[in-house]
Amino acid sequence: MEFVARQSMNACPFVRSTSTHHLKKLAANSSLAATASHCPVVGPALQQQRYYSQPSKPAQAQTSDIAAGMKKDVTPIPMDSNETAFDYNGMYESDLANKRKDNSYRYFNNINRLAKEFPKAHRQAEDDKVTVWCSNDYLGMGRHPEIIKTMKATMDKYGSGAGGTRNIAGHNHSAINLESELACLNKKEAALVFSSCFIANDAIISLLGQKIKNLVIFSDQSNHASMILGVRNSKAKKHIFKHNNLKDLESQLAQYPKSTPKLIAFESVYSMCGSVAPIEKICDLAQKYGALTFLDEVHAVGMYGPHGQGVAEHLDFDLHLQSGIASPSVVDKHTILDRVDMITGTCGKSFGTVGGYVAGSANLIDWLRSYAPGFIFTTTLPPAIMAGTATSVRIVRADIEARIKQQLNTRYVKDSFENLGIPVIPNPSHIVPVLVGNAADAKKASDMLMNKHRIYVQAINYPTVPVGEERLRITPTPGHGKEICDQLISAVDDVFTELNLPRINKWQSQGGHCGVGDASYVPEPNLWTQSQLSLKNQDLHSNVHNPVIEQIETSSGVRL
Repeated sequence: MEFVARQSMNACPFVRSTSTHHLKKLAANSSLAATASHCPVVGPALQQQRYYSQPSKPAQAQTSDIAAGMKKDVTPIPMDSNETAFDYNGMYESDLANKRKDNSYRYFNNINRLAKEFPKAHRQAEDDKVTVWCSNDYLGMGRHPEIIKTMKATMDKYGSGAGGTRNIAGHNHSAINLESELACLNKKEAALVFSSCFIANDAIISLLGQKIKNLVIFSDQSNHASMILGVRNSKAKKHIFKHNNLKDLESQLAQYPKSTPKLIAFESVYSMCGSVAPIEKICDLAQKYGALTFLDEVHAVGMYGPHGQGVAEHLDFDLHLQSGIASPSVVDKHTILDRVDMITGTCGKSFGTVGGYVAGSANLIDWLRSYAPGFIFTTTLPPAIMAGTATSVRIVRADIEARIKQQLNTRYVKDSFENLGIPVIPNPSHIVPVLVGNAADAKKASDMLMNKHRIYVQAINYPTVPVGEERLRITPTPGHGKEICDQLISAVDDVFTELNLPRINKWQSQGGHCGVGDASYVPEPNLWTQSQLSLKNQDLHSNVHNPVIEQIETSSGVRL
């Protein structure tokens, strides 16, 4: 109230002629607000202030009537009241009990990955070592000596933290360099780095829905939780189309005129089942119905394409192989990468660090930089993280042999499992999802692999996957050679035998499940062809090796 009084000093005769002592006295006995409410200047301002600060009206909240300025007699709850408060702790206990009852309660294993003994890790005790088979560090870049060297040198020079948001002390040349590298990798005009891709997906999708009037969002039913949250927070009208089902997507798009703003949100590689989106055909539908495309390449970055951009690059493999870091020169045709409006990805998987990003047009990135709360109000990633990630991007871009080795190791594991009747959910990607079918058995299988065979594979259950589709998710890397693969294959075979878990023939007798033992399932060809798998690093364009990347202006703000 004193703030309102000071602002009104020059306009209100009462305030101007009344001593500060008297004003404070009125404020102390609540008379000042009542007097000010009759003033033609202060009164409206006071009402506006009250309206802005009023919280959502809770049930039984007696003071909410006062906050709303309503003339109603209320009696505060006495200190000796017999009324009871909500049992918060009881709710926590009940929900946790339900988790334990349905076997979806999660135990986090203490896994400390050893940089110099990849893919080994130790548990609580340093001499208790296991082989990690479920990390998302798909290329093993988290222990790469050049990345570690860069991060150490950057930390020695610039310290451990960024010092604030990008607007407040957190903008630096490590951020600019990383965003320039990511824009180049995705062959887009600009890129923006977030603290994680979860934050990026939520921030971008929600902002689009909030800022574009009448936007309708079309989201694949298997999209990641971050995208689902973004759709929910956008408050926009939404449609959920069946996973990778183009017919269902088009039937939903066709309900609206082309002039209605639309967004199609989908992933390239779906991490729990390994399926791959029909990106080109989705872009065709987007063009036909006037929609933006939002592609999450989180589980494809580093793994696909001649330079590791992702599946969008891989689908025009030869064109990008020939052009290197430059955009292909194609007459009267856009590459699939060109056609996707915005691409998000992570630094925390194939690049081996942490963080997320989006790449797109300069105007889109500048708009997100200027309006997305998830970017604006978050402390910047430490310079050492961003410098290390930029180094990782450059290494991954020029190392097609690592991608190929990972693919070959994955094929060896999948083929070996099939020969033993181990049920792998079929897919054309690098994910090896071993179907178990219930949460309790998946947990037992994971525990037995760990305790008996010294192999760490995390059980995947609800809500990550639907109930009844619980699985073990295995992710070979270039560092999982034949000897280590054979150890895994033998161990999984032993676990399936000892626990009497259903193999392919059992699922087949039940009509199939998740594509396993399903006679009607038509397998998709692997994304990597045999000719692509024969390439060497020297087959890449010369401009890929140690390129000079021009810094993008958008990172700092475009000067007119």
